[in-house]
Amino acid sequence: MSVATSSVHRGALQEERRPDLPALTGMRIIAALLVFMSHVIYPMTAGDLDPATPYQDDAITQNLMWFFSPGGSIGVSFFFILSGFVITWSYRPGDSVRAYLRRRSVKILPNHVVTWALAMLLFAAAYTPMWGLPNLLLVNSFSPDSNYWGGANMPAWSLSSEMLFYLLFPLLMIPIGKIRESRLWAWAGVTVIGMAAVCLVTFTLLPDEPRYPGDPLSLPQFWFVYMFPPARLFEFVLGMVLARIVISGRWPRIGITPVAVLLAVAYAATLWVPSPYSLVLVTAVPFGLAIGTFAAANLSGRRTVMGSRPMVWLGNVSFGFYMTQAVVLFWLRPAVLGRAEYGVVGGTLLVLALIGVNVLAGWLLYRFVEQPAMRRWSRSRRTGTEGPRLTAASAGSSD
Repeated sequence: MSVATSSVHRGALQEERRPDLPALTGMRIIAALLVFMSHVIYPMTAGDLDPATPYQDDAITQNLMWFFSPGGSIGVSFFFILSGFVITWSYRPGDSVRAYLRRRSVKILPNHVVTWALAMLLFAAAYTPMWGLPNLLLVNSFSPDSNYWGGANMPAWSLSSEMLFYLLFPLLMIPIGKIRESRLWAWAGVTVIGMAAVCLVTFTLLPDEPRYPGDPLSLPQFWFVYMFPPARLFEFVLGMVLARIVISGRWPRIGITPVAVLLAVAYAATLWVPSPYSLVLVTAVPFGLAIGTFAAANLSGRRTVMGSRPMVWLGNVSFGFYMTQAVVLFWLRPAVLGRAEYGVVGGTLLVLALIGVNVLAGWLLYRFVEQPAMRRWSRSRRTGTEGPRLTAASAGSSD
């Protein structure tokens, strides 16, 4: 079987400093846009269950909601898989656990604290229980009580899962780093089976009441399969295993076009496949193949649209874009336009304008919060040892 990297290149990949993968950075903005589009069409919050939408025509709104609503769940799933891949790819063999945790925490916590404070100050305090502390402390997704899911800065719920992934990564690398290279694909399949098992548990062990009228899942079922951080671990682990496959030089030579077609088919499938299977399971394999294929394309020197300078710039601001969307959609839009709704042209222009404003807000967060925080706190000013080392397994090792 032909592979995307030669044996010589494979040896280089197993060195301490691996090359950057700009295409994976560019892909991030696509996932962030999917999440944004699922919210902009019907920007509902716990404090406003009947929000103004961009379009006056309810039929247009309903059709767009049907088309874009899967984007929220699958966009988050993409981020979870990508997170496992990128952290495994970029971690430094022999690095201390403390240094690793510092870098990961500084990457997300300053953005989180700033956007949490803005959301609470501008609009969310009125309906957020317990002063938003569960959201601030990133524990709200561990609660089955739906009152806590949408409080404060609503998109930050996914950071509860990310922080769990970051904390478990040093432990997960021990068994994953020891998987023999010949068995990596089989273990990638095991993670997908794990996602299917989560769906099965959701239907068989979780109560089917209470539920909102017309919803396919009860609130306990939705919480378990979508919000509960341990249930999302399989996506993160899939990303870790896929990174090891690329590092080992065993990624098959797959074209970008077939992957793009597969992604389009998978998205179409989410429109028809019922929950909970449409939330994660349908797109996990296509997302994994896309991430690995674009990474391999970068390593082989192939140019891709996702790796272009505009896409990389957008990818760099995508986390800020994701974190500021609640302020833009749930506060700025009604503060400026009230409950105004528009025709097809006006509504579409409004959606495009909100995307532009959110990109600007994301850039401001990236430029004035994320980057300064990373420069200031991502590295220790002390010298000497920093605690236990991430040496239990190398991302490129096998036995």
